[in-house]
Amino acid sequence: MLRKLLFAGAMIASSTAIAAPPAKFLNEAIQGDNSEIHLGQLIASEGKSPDVRSFGNTLVSDHTQAKSQAADVARQLHVPVPDSMMPEARAEYTKLQHLHGPAFDREVKRYMINDHEKDISKFEQQARSGDKRTAALAREQLPTLRKHLKIAQSLRG
Repeated sequence: MLRKLLFAGAMIASSTAIAAPPAKFLNEAIQGDNSEIHLGQLIASEGKSPDVRSFGNTLVSDHTQAKSQAADVARQLHVPVPDSMMPEARAEYTKLQHLHGPAFDREVKRYMINDHEKDISKFEQQARSGDKRTAALAREQLPTLRKHLKIAQSLRG
């Protein structure tokens, strides 16, 4: 019975979660794009398998475009455009620099699945209940995030 109550409470909490304020969402989204661009460059150059290297190039290309879109919205809202990476992505970058071969590819897969699942959740929430400009941005970028998750899940390792 307690388990059912906890589950019901969690479902209510997740369905009533409030979107991030526009400045916070944009700051995190752009830092996320910066992170994926830097990680993608490393993955493209150091990946063992051609699929992992290709995924790295896809990350760089798609997140460069996403950053441009998010930066446009940020400027419209007078929100500073950060150049930094997310702290957890900086830590992952350092970790990946010390891995090689199949271990590198496995870590890329693990991290990118986890990272994109979190991002999709945040962008879905913003798309549902955010400021109209950030909600539109989130809706526009969700298909790309979902594509990246599928690619990451399909990687060998």
